[in-house]
Amino acid sequence: MAKQSVSIIGIGDDGLEAVSNSVRQLILGADLLAGKERTLALVPEAPGKRLIVGTDLDAVASEIDAAGNAKVAVLVNGDPLFYGLARFLCDRLGNDRCDIIPHVSSMQLAFARVKENWDEAYLTNLANHKLDTVIEKIRGAMKVGLFTTDAISPAMVAKKLLARKIDYFTVYVCENLGARNERVTRGTVAEIAAQEFQPLNVMVLVRDADIPDQPRRSRIRSKFGNADEEFVQSTPKHGLLTPAEVRAVALAQMALHSDSVVWDVGAGSGSVSIEAAQLSPEGQIFAIEQDKEDEALIRENADRFGVSNVTPVLGTAPEVWSDLPNPDAVFIEGSGKEIARLAELAFERLNPGGRLVAVVVSIQGLDEVNKALTQKTSQVQVWMFNIARGKPQLERLRFDSLNPTFLVAAVKG
Repeated sequence: MAKQSVSIIGIGDDGLEAVSNSVRQLILGADLLAGKERTLALVPEAPGKRLIVGTDLDAVASEIDAAGNAKVAVLVNGDPLFYGLARFLCDRLGNDRCDIIPHVSSMQLAFARVKENWDEAYLTNLANHKLDTVIEKIRGAMKVGLFTTDAISPAMVAKKLLARKIDYFTVYVCENLGARNERVTRGTVAEIAAQEFQPLNVMVLVRDADIPDQPRRSRIRSKFGNADEEFVQSTPKHGLLTPAEVRAVALAQMALHSDSVVWDVGAGSGSVSIEAAQLSPEGQIFAIEQDKEDEALIRENADRFGVSNVTPVLGTAPEVWSDLPNPDAVFIEGSGKEIARLAELAFERLNPGGRLVAVVVSIQGLDEVNKALTQKTSQVQVWMFNIARGKPQLERLRFDSLNPTFLVAAVKG
């Protein structure tokens, strides 16, 4: 005889008041009700036997399975799939045996209350991830949703953020969502650090506009290929910082010596310039940038990494090249016909045996740069990078893809 199906039901803090009549009947008619103690307390009128869900989920699944033909309802706050219990039970009991009935999750309610979308937000649960790791993820995020715990309060999170100089977020603490005593508190990181909140809360952090990241203070840095978060960056960051993985290959292809002269054309926040300076401690690195704010970031990053051989050059290429010494290596990044023209002109200035590396973000730009350089030398190589970085999201690991990138390296024969 087939075993009875298991109803995995999401409910809110208002218990049976906000559920449909069919869901109400499933809960009231269950022979076995499983859930966390607090969740089961929301339905005192349900007469079924109660199974408390604790940390031993295997034991819970075994007892539900052993219930055989009894009617079983598993109660979860919010969306059973969002927090992961439904997925666990489906894996253990089989998808065909589980019926999932979602409710609005507290995370969804929190973002609704503060009127922010959560499409690209970093979401996590402090019950499952170390606070220090989460803080570093917050550093470069635009929006964040946090499930706090009894042991890790919003004030504790805010104090840790302040200690890491991450004070560029507006913070919302959403308490008792869906209940009559619901409250949403808005404040700066410092203001939240000085307050106390009910244990049932969700934190939402929204990054202030146009504020650069404050990079982490790492004790260990590499000569090149350092994490993007090690650099002070402008916002929005897309296209303004060469990703660490691409930067590492680009610098390897530049084949720098201890005293190389390097041009970094369109330096942005200076990540390539800084790492070139570390690889060529006796060399001269010229970070060419037309944006005044980015020039300031180049100086700040050079100071952070302790390199003194980076010279920011404020102005437009190729006009500002006239006063620079001929380079042993050139790095250039961009798209469209302009990068092909600049690559061709920079290649002419290269010293014999010098190398030019171009990072191109469009297929059309790649074609134009490749054609321009192959007319100058037969020593041209081309790569395409499709990179995805692992990112924890609650109990799961997902991958965030970076934009496809093309790299062209040419040697002056």
